[in-house]
Amino acid sequence: MRPSIGLLPAQHRNRRFAQRAVRAAWLCTMVALPLQASSAQTAPTAALPFDTHFEGIIEPLAPDLGTIDPVAPPSSVDLSSFDPPVEQREAARPLGAGIASYYGRRFHGRPTASGERFDMTALTAAHRTLPFGSLVRVTNPRNGRSVTVRINDRGPFTGGRLIDLSRAAAEQIGIVAAGHGQVELELLGP
Repeated sequence: MRPSIGLLPAQHRNRRFAQRAVRAAWLCTMVALPLQASSAQTAPTAALPFDTHFEGIIEPLAPDLGTIDPVAPPSSVDLSSFDPPVEQREAARPLGAGIASYYGRRFHGRPTASGERFDMTALTAAHRTLPFGSLVRVTNPRNGRSVTVRINDRGPFTGGRLIDLSRAAAEQIGIVAAGHGQVELELLGP
């Protein structure tokens, strides 16, 4: 189905729902037509079992299709003895310590350097050099609280600052009241 130009997402949903309803009605009609024709010829006096009711419409399966070959082909995998591989994660790589600040309401909704809109309630951060999408654990050594943020912006542009956190991330590690604080950074992954 091609999306129509100029329609809002709700209109797309309503249009898809209407198309599915039309298809379902057509399918019901196509199934019901042979049933009506057969019931017009002979009016049943009692309810027929399900199999005999559709006897003329659906061909029975061949008897050999319902059996399963007890000998598995050599290329098959025995799932009872298969253990999925354990994902090996890199150990956290320390990035050092420095001062973190936060930004919030004034920039809420504005585009970030990565192109997405800044959301002060999301766990995101700005860093000068880390690639967008990097996951960084930020720890406040004064209280031991930490938060994992995703880098989606560039900054901070104030000297002496290492990272700019979103307001939600700053609240989790307890630096909102002071506006900035000493933190330790660890790179968790891309």
